[in-house]
Amino acid sequence: MKSTLFCIIAAITIICCVQCGSNTQNANNATARDTNVQKVVGDTVIVFLGINSKGIGRFKNVQLTHPLDQGMVAKGKAIFQSKCFACHKLTTEMLVGPGWSGVTNRRSPEWIMNWITNTKVMVDRDLAAQADLAVCLIRMPNQDLTDDEARSVLEFMRENDGKQ
Repeated sequence: MKSTLFCIIAAITIICCVQCGSNTQNANNATARDTNVQKVVGDTVIVFLGINSKGIGRFKNVQLTHPLDQGMVAKGKAIFQSKCFACHKLTTEMLVGPGWSGVTNRRSPEWIMNWITNTKVMVDRDLAAQADLAVCLIRMPNQDLTDDEARSVLEFMRENDGKQ
């Protein structure tokens, strides 16, 4: 009886250890560039569960510029400096909110646009946004950006991540 109980506890412990260890990610994935595989890696659980990785809002298909639109980058940088820098750093370091480095590798352009323009609904209904909130513990306030301003911020984020 004691050996059966011991075997059951040992099996449960091994399963838990394997499950906890299976969620680690390769650090190289954070610097990966524009491929669907790398975008999925950042939202592995969300995509695996079939949750909408584009977020919740009116943005369903964001057309990215190649090369970057430098006018939009400059406008996005100005918006960052006036509305975003108090809570976000351009590195991976968390201030009040998460650092922006690598965000365009982890999230789709549609998700980012929906997050910037539809923050309250995203926090209330999007699992990825809720996971971020669990880490940051503070809701991002609505910055009242227009769609064009939000798109400029996205372009600045892309430049920050080294996109061409």
